[in-house]
Amino acid sequence: MSKLSRRQLIGIGLGATAGASGLAVATHLARRYGLVPPDHGGLYGAGETLTYAAQRLLTRHSLAREFPRSEISNPPFANPVAPLGPDFKRLQEGAFADWRLTVDGLVARPSSFSLAQLRSYPSRSQITHLACEEGWSYIAEWIGVPLSHVLDVVGILPNARYVVYFSFQPDWWDSVDMADASHPQTLLTYAMNGGELPVSHGGPLRLRVPRQLGYKNVKYITRLTVTDNIKAFGKGLGSASPEGGYAWYAGI
Repeated sequence: MSKLSRRQLIGIGLGATAGASGLAVATHLARRYGLVPPDHGGLYGAGETLTYAAQRLLTRHSLAREFPRSEISNPPFANPVAPLGPDFKRLQEGAFADWRLTVDGLVARPSSFSLAQLRSYPSRSQITHLACEEGWSYIAEWIGVPLSHVLDVVGILPNARYVVYFSFQPDWWDSVDMADASHPQTLLTYAMNGGELPVSHGGPLRLRVPRQLGYKNVKYITRLTVTDNIKAFGKGLGSASPEGGYAWYAGI
């Protein structure tokens, strides 16, 4: 039998503790090892903590399944989006040449990137499954720059814990921890199925987090903020905010 790592043993212990002695003890263990999600204080906080801690310990480096090209959905489903307004239309008419991604917060070199700059960086292509919390799903090819590369360019500081990402849509944001932000499959996508990323699917720039449900894959990304505390961002439509309605961690 292969030896289990210390992290795996802790994860198995969390699960066993939850079953034998209740979620409160499991939550205590998660706190001890710094594995507590931002929404740990809600009604389902203990359960969310157990899920997050166990998955981080046991599957931190696992990859989402990738599919052959023959499995790409035709056509991929695009859920409707409210009109984005005249400013977005102006950017679209200019082929998004003026679109910028701002990166700030706990970074050594705050920066602003054009789409051309992002396309000049090393890219990754993946054919993965996007599963929506509403029950629909599809498989598509996504092409983009790994988020980890952009974070390396700006130089994240040692106390960074989360990356908050903001949409062009007003008050729409979400966040991931550094484990997902640095994961090789987490992309800032600008292309899909061999062409530019359609506006209906979040073009010109969408965050793709294939190890999490669809609502974490926010469309129309314009800003990234690296932080040690997402509570500082207050109320909004992000999943970790009071209006979000979904769990902060949506791992699948």
